[in-house]
Amino acid sequence: MELLTPHFGLFFATLLFYFIIAGVIIYCVRIGKLTFPAAVAALLIGVSVAVGDGLKGVCILFTFFALGVWATSHRKDLKAKIAAEGSHPQGRTAGQVFANGGVAAIMALLSLFAPGPDNLYQLMLAASLASALADTLSSELGMVYGRNFFNILSFKKEPKGLDGVISLEGTVIGAAGAAIISLIYGGFSQLSLIVLIAGVLGNLADSLLGAAFERKHLIGNNTVNFLNTLFAALVAALLYFCMIHAG
Repeated sequence: MELLTPHFGLFFATLLFYFIIAGVIIYCVRIGKLTFPAAVAALLIGVSVAVGDGLKGVCILFTFFALGVWATSHRKDLKAKIAAEGSHPQGRTAGQVFANGGVAAIMALLSLFAPGPDNLYQLMLAASLASALADTLSSELGMVYGRNFFNILSFKKEPKGLDGVISLEGTVIGAAGAAIISLIYGGFSQLSLIVLIAGVLGNLADSLLGAAFERKHLIGNNTVNFLNTLFAALVAALLYFCMIHAG
């Protein structure tokens, strides 16, 4: 029986963890932060990350979700005046959830079913969420605290809230979000630095895609968000292999 005790303890701890994830998602549906389809998508992503990357991956995912919800809610009265439709949307759709967390779920499943180089998929997972958080914080808080706004392609001053328009303050806030994810992932290590760099570059890629394609209605916001997280994951993979070869 003593040999079985750790296995039972791990089973119940895992079960409790899944109940906590489900509870948080249900709460977000009740307060209007997630639509029901979005809740299902979030649950599937959360379970995938939990199974493929364990507690660290879920801590990263939860940090992204918690800070993203807070940033979206922060000064929503001001954002409502900026938004063209006159209100700042709160309830996330399934498409929005997958656009931000889909790459992380894919990386988690790859680490589970198609193991590659040590820590590679976990690194790419963290980088994708670092980019997603950087994008969310820079967009949501940049509109509130930014002073001078300019088009990332032309560098001409433009109104805040437009696709591809950034501010120095928003970019710095976004980098801080990426730094939080990187610290959770690897502390003060080379891998943590890779996550930070990938997250910042992914956020900038989001703005470039917004200015070049989304503004022209060639692609939608969900596509932009998915591509920026995928780009960050690929940047992390490239830096990872450069680090290995340099070492």
